[in-house]
Amino acid sequence: MAESENIYLPKTDESDDLKRIRHTFSHVMAMAVQRLFPKAQVTIGPWTEYGFYYDFDNPDPFSDKDLKTIKKEMIKIIKKDYPVEREEVSRAEAKQRIEALGEPYKLEILDSIEEPITLYHMGDQWWDLCAGPHVESTRKLHPKAFDLESVAGAYWRGDETKAQLQRIYGTAWETPEQLQEYKRRREEAKKRDHRKLGKELGLFLFSEDVGPGLPLWTPKGTLLRSTLEDFLKQEQVKRGYLPVVTPHIAKIDLFKTSGHWQKYSEDMFPMMAETEEAKANEVGFVMKPMNCPFHIQIYKDELRSYKELPMRLAEFGTVYRYEQSGELGGLTRVRGFTVDDAHLFVTPDQLDDEFLKVVDLILAVFKSLQLDNFKARLSFRDPDSDKYIGSDDVWEKSQNAIRRAVETLGMEHFEGIGEAAFYGPKLDFIFTDALGREWQLGTTQVDYNLPERFNLEYVADDGTRQRPVMIHRAPFGSLERLIGILIEEYAGLFPLWLAPEQVRLMPVTAEQLPFAEQVAEQMQQLGVRVVVDRSGERLGKMVRNSEKAKIPVMAVIGAKEVEANSLSIRTRQEGDLGAISVPDVITRVKAALDSHGYF
Repeated sequence: MAESENIYLPKTDESDDLKRIRHTFSHVMAMAVQRLFPKAQVTIGPWTEYGFYYDFDNPDPFSDKDLKTIKKEMIKIIKKDYPVEREEVSRAEAKQRIEALGEPYKLEILDSIEEPITLYHMGDQWWDLCAGPHVESTRKLHPKAFDLESVAGAYWRGDETKAQLQRIYGTAWETPEQLQEYKRRREEAKKRDHRKLGKELGLFLFSEDVGPGLPLWTPKGTLLRSTLEDFLKQEQVKRGYLPVVTPHIAKIDLFKTSGHWQKYSEDMFPMMAETEEAKANEVGFVMKPMNCPFHIQIYKDELRSYKELPMRLAEFGTVYRYEQSGELGGLTRVRGFTVDDAHLFVTPDQLDDEFLKVVDLILAVFKSLQLDNFKARLSFRDPDSDKYIGSDDVWEKSQNAIRRAVETLGMEHFEGIGEAAFYGPKLDFIFTDALGREWQLGTTQVDYNLPERFNLEYVADDGTRQRPVMIHRAPFGSLERLIGILIEEYAGLFPLWLAPEQVRLMPVTAEQLPFAEQVAEQMQQLGVRVVVDRSGERLGKMVRNSEKAKIPVMAVIGAKEVEANSLSIRTRQEGDLGAISVPDVITRVKAALDSHGYF
């Protein structure tokens, strides 16, 4: 491992010092912008995971050249060693000062914040409404440990009906070495970007005619999706899951019962109603944001006995969420995505055992995908928030069940207060990729609330009617998101079993083409995804094209290979392996596919 890769890059919430540094840098940037562009009005400027941003209302768009000029002005401000001082003022005083500056956005911010009202000053040169924290003076900022990265559009208050602003993003660190490592990882991320590699490998595309956030899967991409789906379906069959299929839309009343309409409607696509009167009375259909209410209807169709439980219903169900256009990002944030959803209906006595079995499945999935750098997050509710449904007692029982599971397994974990779903706590698996970025993948949830809201029952062994507990479970999470992450984690170099094209046969001349076709047919009979290169290109060009397409196993076929019934094999893992008999090649390919290993 290179020395630079040992440099740890903390997130803002991991370091109080970085929080102050990044927040102060955002103020320094805003001060520099207003010095250079007097007509620019400031709005908000928070820290981010690895840096900061500020939103500006400026008559003209900021250019890359402007960013360089702003950065130079920021360095001047830093070197002036301005003290950063906090001042507490009355609301009336703050309003008077803001009106004197002619800053309408600040007035809106003032109306939305609670007392105490605090201002932060850069010496006597510049100030802004802010709650802090900040460093003591600009000299505490390292002039070689920050950079301005980009400009993007942003709506005021995130509302598409309000003013279009310009957001300048920056990054800031304690040392220049951290900044350089951050930049190195950014460059590596660009090379691995799943949007770039997905296009180069011909896996998926987006069409303006279809709309943003709605991916179209090509034949190669569909093969990749199907391989993942088939893999999980096989694992589920071994564990007693039952497949179901449910519609993409449903009556709005279904989601009122589940609570999604009350708690989640802003993220749902608008209601489809036949008339304005129906719309006003909320009578119509919506596209589903979740699959759970549908699986509940299947369970509820008849009275279940305790002998039928646990009942495990599974579906690759496509759901739809009305993400804002500015929040969309390749496959990792889309508007229509497929969840490897399952819902288990269990008795209270079965809960712990079934939850552990779900975790075992998730871990088996991660092992097959070669994802081993993850930790478990206990996503619990924030007791001070009103976004959740259900009683304190129900939440306590649910959270305790998840806590017992990770303690039983001895699994490294941490608590994420406020990360729960509105109807129940979750056990989320947070994966750290090759570039140190974190992604949520598999998740499982304990839910006492929806069985209550839908009045679910089963007949217990004593003849009484009892309430089942639900376990929500998705080892992949979003299939689209998973594939985007896998593309970047593997840098497009998929393991043999996942590769859309697993073997490419390259006949040196047309004379070897019939032999190549025979070998391909033998492989296809065993389920190997094999392609014969019929391009007629020179061998060197065929090899380069195969490497560019990131094919795991390449086979050259010349006159000697035909005569010896062999293939000259080259793999991504081992390079040139020389001539290997056709039966041995097929045996080794099949063994590697069955074991999710390498050739």
